[in-house]
Amino acid sequence: MNSKIILASKSIHRKMLMENAGLNFDTASADIDERTIETAVKDTGVIPKELALILANAKALDVSQKNTDQYVIGSDQTMSMQDKMFHKPENMDDARRRLLELSGSTHELNSAVVIVKNGETIWQHVSTAELTMRKLTPEFIGRHLAQAGDDVLTSVGAYQLEKEGVQLFDNIKGDFFTIVGLPMLPLLEELRNLGVIDG
Repeated sequence: MNSKIILASKSIHRKMLMENAGLNFDTASADIDERTIETAVKDTGVIPKELALILANAKALDVSQKNTDQYVIGSDQTMSMQDKMFHKPENMDDARRRLLELSGSTHELNSAVVIVKNGETIWQHVSTAELTMRKLTPEFIGRHLAQAGDDVLTSVGAYQLEKEGVQLFDNIKGDFFTIVGLPMLPLLEELRNLGVIDG
């Protein structure tokens, strides 16, 4: 098993999931502008799941150009509620508004993962989780954000489910890995199929 794996991501959460799974890999950041890509496809009818795949592919393809004969894993996540897509909050006021908007509603997290080798996408997958947030009062949101701190600004939903954010929800449909942003079970299955990891 001499095949090398590269995770095309600077996300500490995705890196943690890969490390916890016992994978031997390197990391490399893709040099792409995600907002520019989003703008380019904005009026083409692309749905959030497809956008997650487009961004995951863009990351992996960029890193693959500099790393021949290696399996490059790209991943991205989009968050949507009905037709609206969200980006990470810019500050705590933005996070407060985000939680007020999500309060009492169901939103989706779409996590895409791709494998690219020598500039060619050889596998891709999207997993979706549905999260229903309980009805939150503005007062509770203020207390919650004070407790959770600036870490919420690293999450598109302004919450971290693995921490205090779990208190915000009534119901969750989907697995933990999809919510964190890297669907590990299908990824591991494909790496085994490719003979990249021991199966």
